[in-house]
Amino acid sequence: MTTSTTVSDLSVPQLGVGLQFNPEIYDWFPFAQHEVDAFEVLLDAVMAPLDGRVVMAPGAAEQLEELAKRAPLVAHSNYGCDFGFDPLESTPAVRRHVPIARHIGSPWVSNHCFYADASWSDIWSSPLQFSRSEVERVGRRARALGDLYGIPLAHENAAYYVVCPGSEMREAEFLAALVERAGTYLHLDLHNVYTNSVNHPGFDAWDYLATIPLERVIAIHLAGGSLHDGVYHDWHDSAVPEPVWEMLQHVLEHTRVGAVFLEFQGRGHHDATRVLDRERDLDMILADLTRARRTWDAAYGPRSRRTTRAGAREACHGR
Repeated sequence: MTTSTTVSDLSVPQLGVGLQFNPEIYDWFPFAQHEVDAFEVLLDAVMAPLDGRVVMAPGAAEQLEELAKRAPLVAHSNYGCDFGFDPLESTPAVRRHVPIARHIGSPWVSNHCFYADASWSDIWSSPLQFSRSEVERVGRRARALGDLYGIPLAHENAAYYVVCPGSEMREAEFLAALVERAGTYLHLDLHNVYTNSVNHPGFDAWDYLATIPLERVIAIHLAGGSLHDGVYHDWHDSAVPEPVWEMLQHVLEHTRVGAVFLEFQGRGHHDATRVLDRERDLDMILADLTRARRTWDAAYGPRSRRTTRAGAREACHGR
């Protein structure tokens, strides 16, 4: 069993409140005029195809270089096939995401707890089997992957529509066991917790927060969603719901995290998703950013959001 290490033990830099980098809002959101403490970079969106020789897609390096002038960059992996069954060394996580995370100087990296392999890498919300055998298998892969990144690795909880067959524990219990086994951390998506509490009878969001080790949470996601065909979806197309704000305040009052990232997206999930635009949605995004900063400052103080990109690298790599 791995010895527990908390986020505070790592001296993870407190970056503050940021946005997930998304080209769908990057074209019209006035980043230069509004305070953003950090950008979360979706590695899947900037990586080059696996059948080529280059690591990043054309133009991506220049785009990230411009972003880095404004705020620190943090790496996030959606479909690295980290926890599928292909050899780890053949996955996008190792072949593309690891070098990109190093290139941008990310202080940590987060990834979704999804199944995926070369034939199934675009399936959204395919949760792991919450079983003891998967704690062992995924834990071994996560420890090896974390060693390759060379920075703290945090697992993001998923929004899902059905529980994987063969599960024998709750998701929160699974994640608690996984980080203990692998020596890894958590990226807590509070809107995913809320989404599951809406869609799954008996899923209690507050019991979830009481079960996971909050001291292992490195970062937090906030988002909003929509109802479609009687199901609530994590589509990142609306304002953050009130229950999510209540959970954020609770978590920040009980642990120290490195960043809170808001997710806003257009039609990336489903063709029923709203397309965001400046005229309709700028005020919504600015209001959520303002409230998130206010909640952060109430817990930690506004001076805690002053880490520079160079300071973030020094704090994490020089520990």
